[in-house]
Amino acid sequence: MGTDRDALAQLAPLVQGGLFAALLLAASVFDIRKKIIPDSICFGITLTGLLTFEPVKLAGIFTAALFLTAALLFGGMEGGDIKLMAAAGLVLGFSKSMAAAVIGLTALLVFHTGNTIIQKLRGRTAQKAYPLAPFLSLGCLAAYFLT
Repeated sequence: MGTDRDALAQLAPLVQGGLFAALLLAASVFDIRKKIIPDSICFGITLTGLLTFEPVKLAGIFTAALFLTAALLFGGMEGGDIKLMAAAGLVLGFSKSMAAAVIGLTALLVFHTGNTIIQKLRGRTAQKAYPLAPFLSLGCLAAYFLT
């Protein structure tokens, strides 16, 4: 009986990682196509956090507070991005969700810089706004699997 629990304990992070990745992909596709992240996807991500729940991971929600503050002060960010980071924070915990935010926002900066250069070479103006979920998802997956 003890070995069954050990096997389940080892399997839970793999199942969680797969579900987390699938839901982040879904959030990214929705954000790219429709400029919205459905609440059901954020709720699903929250539920994946229960697979390996530890009370200390609750602090991960506070990463979303940084996004909320930025949205209130500077605009340009929708509520779906904030809810996505709150849900991901429950899966990742505070330090990993902060790493996810840094990785995701850095990826956005690199993408924007490259796109701006390419568009200037083509004689066009670069986009000023991008869907944020693909970049945040990249950061979340990197933080989940690499750290």
